[in-house]
Amino acid sequence: MKDTLVVAATIVFFALFATAHVTIVAGLVRKPPRWRALLALVAFPFAPYFALRERMRGRAFVWLIALVGYAIALAFSW
Repeated sequence: MKDTLVVAATIVFFALFATAHVTIVAGLVRKPPRWRALLALVAFPFAPYFALRERMRGRAFVWLIALVGYAIALAFSW
């Protein structure tokens, strides 16, 4: 039962992280300068930084929470 919960948490947190990352990149594409979206897509730590600068605080916090949750779930899987 524990293994199932850890796997489920890992999948859910990764899906949430990926979705938050894509929504941040999509939001950055709509606002100039658009090179930030490409940089955030390739170098993922820039995504929450640019999101906070563009007042996308909710997306940035979801991104950070999902990343921390994913890291914790991954640590429990060992």
